[in-house]
Amino acid sequence: MSVSAYARLAAQHWCLTTKIKDAIMPKYVIEREIPGAGKLTPDQLKGISQKSCGVLRKLGPAVQWQHSYVTDDKIYCVYIADNEQQVREHAQQGGFPANRISIVREIIDPTTAEA
Repeated sequence: MSVSAYARLAAQHWCLTTKIKDAIMPKYVIEREIPGAGKLTPDQLKGISQKSCGVLRKLGPAVQWQHSYVTDDKIYCVYIADNEQQVREHAQQGGFPANRISIVREIIDPTTAEA
C-alpha cells in the first residue's frame, strides 16, 4: 500500500471513529477570554493544564478535554461532554472563564473534499 493510500485510509478511519464517538458524546468549543493569553509562559500553561486535569478527574469521564488553541487574548478549548452544563461545571470549578460554549455540529477537513 502506498503512503498516500495509507494516509487516506488512516484519515477515513479517524473520521469514522470521531463520528462514532461524537454520536455518543457531543463535542464543544469553549471560548475563554484571557487577556494576554498568548504571553503566558510554559510554566503558567502547565499550571492551567494541571488545574483543568484535576477538575476533570473529580468530574469523572463524562467530561473530556481534547486540546486547546492559545491565541493572543483567548484560549479555545475542545471538549467532549454529555451536555453543556458539564462544560460549565468544569469552568466554574476550575475558575476558568467560559465566555462562549458552542456545540460542534460537524467536523470537516481536507478529506471532506474527497468524499
